[in-house]
Amino acid sequence: MDALARLMRELEDQLVVCMRCGMCQSVCPVFDQTGREADVARGKLALLSGLMEQIFDDPEGVYQRLNKCLLCGSCAANCPSGVSVQEIFLKARAILTGYMGLSPAKRLILKGMLANPKLFDRLVEWGARFQKIFTRPVNDIIGTSCARVMSPLIQDRHFRTLAPVPFHRQVPSMDRPAGKSGIKVAVFTGCLIDKMFPAIAHSTIKVLDHLGVGIFLPANQGCCGIPALSSGDLPTFQKLLDHSLERFESGEFDFLVTACATCTSTIHEVWPKLADERTRDAATRLARRTMDINQFLVRETALKPLSKSAGKACTVTYHDPCHLKKSLKVFNEPRAVIKAAPGCQLTEMAESDWCCGMGGSFNLQYYDISKGIGMKKAAQIKDTGANVLATGCPACMIQISDMLSQAGASITVRHPIELLAEALDE
Repeated sequence: MDALARLMRELEDQLVVCMRCGMCQSVCPVFDQTGREADVARGKLALLSGLMEQIFDDPEGVYQRLNKCLLCGSCAANCPSGVSVQEIFLKARAILTGYMGLSPAKRLILKGMLANPKLFDRLVEWGARFQKIFTRPVNDIIGTSCARVMSPLIQDRHFRTLAPVPFHRQVPSMDRPAGKSGIKVAVFTGCLIDKMFPAIAHSTIKVLDHLGVGIFLPANQGCCGIPALSSGDLPTFQKLLDHSLERFESGEFDFLVTACATCTSTIHEVWPKLADERTRDAATRLARRTMDINQFLVRETALKPLSKSAGKACTVTYHDPCHLKKSLKVFNEPRAVIKAAPGCQLTEMAESDWCCGMGGSFNLQYYDISKGIGMKKAAQIKDTGANVLATGCPACMIQISDMLSQAGASITVRHPIELLAEALDE
């Protein structure tokens, strides 16, 4: 209750900054689809101004309104008053969840599974073993599948399946000294990379080795905590933060790097702001050393274009993940990594920083809106004529794979670090 009271005071101070100018309206992907004022940041902030009264009158209604948001940061990035919209919404969700409690399904997933990394790992591994019974391939080029039997949850999605063997089973831990670079980094894997895209983690290790960068990879890593925080589950977020701090504080390294835009943004921006007083200093120290892998390669290493004799020719277009460009202002660096891979011809799409529509659990709750946003992105990708879509966010990779697959496209979806790592094999 003390934590919720603190959040309420902070929320009241932050809400007064909003001038209700409506600039957020023109950049909101959800409003672009629905045209409803209640779905744009200004409408939600106006609602939150009376939160203390609304929380007693209609807490469920307020919660549903707040959940209809991608947390993409488009509104905050374009706000002339500098309103920290994402932070406000996360705090408001925590306040409402603290008052109402979690639904049984979310309590099972967040507190029962996600908050216990070893158990979560085992359950996902069992899911990977049996997934072929319930799924069938639908697009071999993109690597998507669909459900054998239609279900209300999966609907008509074309999804990327779980990796047969997660990354943490292939590489449980690592502690290598710095090489020619004189730099050593810690690597935060992230759930989606570990369990769905282990090739991204392998590519990260390969490129770091090539550049002579030492690697500290602690065993038994957990989630960065953003799924719990997005659902307002502050205790589970704090438990996962404690878990991560215990593992990374024991290592000696110069930077912490991740290949997941969402993890990078969460660690760098959210951990210091929403950690409890006991761990805030430690979270802040780690956050200050955290960088996206593309950002690290360009700014801290002697990354140069590889030999032109290496690599396969391809035309690549790049999608800017919201958490990279809008939250961390990282957008030139991924393009530099793509250009460093010989044979990769970069061609820009229209509105490369327009949200893909994923938004984590938003995709589950509001798939029709998510799909509408995603299909707009798929059309922009196809218009470039590229045969590879690159992006620095595994969640965006899932969403864009779904949209391109349903659109009948033959465009592979990759992470920039994969393109660079593959060129090292040539």
